Amino acid sequence: MMNSRMAKTSTVLSAFFIVGLATMERGATLRAQAPAAQSNASAPKTVWYFYRVKWGFEQEFESLFARNHLPVLREQIKLGRITSVKTFVPSYHGDGRADWTFAVQIVYKDVAAFVAPSNDEEIQKRLYPDRAKFLKEEQRRFEILDAHWDVPLNELDLK
Repeated sequence: MMNSRMAKTSTVLSAFFIVGLATMERGATLRAQAPAAQSNASAPKTVWYFYRVKWGFEQEFESLFARNHLPVLREQIKLGRITSVKTFVPSYHGDGRADWTFAVQIVYKDVAAFVAPSNDEEIQKRLYPDRAKFLKEEQRRFEILDAHWDVPLNELDLK
């Protein structure tokens, strides 16, 4: 016996199936969008990290990021995993899509460095002997966020 949720799901799936068949009967083909081609494995890998900070907490977030996370990233530059770190904020409230208030661009040495373990915890323990304070501030940094997402980029050569 199906519950109402299963019945609704079955109905929706049936509708997609019927629409798909109707589309194919008209001679059209269904195509999935292919992901962007991966760049050379030895080339630098750029990733954008976006944060949407709760209204009124932007300066606190920036301060916590600069005090606790940026030094860890700078240590990774010294170790050779990362080649550069840049931070950005919009010029005006409401620029563009206005769905982010703080962004970080990290360029990793290569794809292997991007997917390798970060060793952040070892770096954090060395840089922040007061572990309890560090963890409390990092927790706060994420408490004042509305959203956070990462965007690994693939460079396109459009010559």
